[in-house]
Amino acid sequence: MVNDQMVNIIKVSGEMFFRLGIRSVSIDDICRELGMSKKTFYVYFESKDELIEQLLLANVEYMSGKMEELLSFGDFRQLVKAFLKRQEAERNDVRKVPQLVYDLKKYYPRQFAKFQKQCFETQKNYIMRYLELGLAQGLVRANLNIELTAVLFAKIHSDAIRDAELIEAHNHNMHQLAHTAMDIFVRGVLSDEGMKLFEN
Repeated sequence: MVNDQMVNIIKVSGEMFFRLGIRSVSIDDICRELGMSKKTFYVYFESKDELIEQLLLANVEYMSGKMEELLSFGDFRQLVKAFLKRQEAERNDVRKVPQLVYDLKKYYPRQFAKFQKQCFETQKNYIMRYLELGLAQGLVRANLNIELTAVLFAKIHSDAIRDAELIEAHNHNMHQLAHTAMDIFVRGVLSDEGMKLFEN
């Protein structure tokens, strides 16, 4: 069962991993940052491997919460606006995503594979719900294959996570990718009425 102390350890270690890379941050480093003994750390996590797994699970749960928050608008137009606004706010994120992904793939492949699968399933399900909402409001094309579209765009995001360092190597970043993918996605799924609203 997750408690406040576990949440704090996950939060602080996550910030350190993003800033410094997973491989370079030890349990000793995390404990020093938290002002806690290793003995206390091991009360909550058996190993760094378990901490990584819980951190990735927390990331998926956070993503689900944000997606659910967008759906709570109940209006496809507001949902798209809110999504684009959030992307704009995250444009200046300087966290070391490629280094983090590299470390996960090389040193924690089991946890990373599980994380990718969870991200894919979570995003696919939410994209389907987004599209169904837009369809009901006449803003998404009636002839759109909703399930296949959701699978395709969830897969694009899943592969982007895996190849984040490749994206950076070509002088782009994850936020540019997300913005471009969103633009293609929105233009590809909208009805004529939806496109009018989008272009305005």
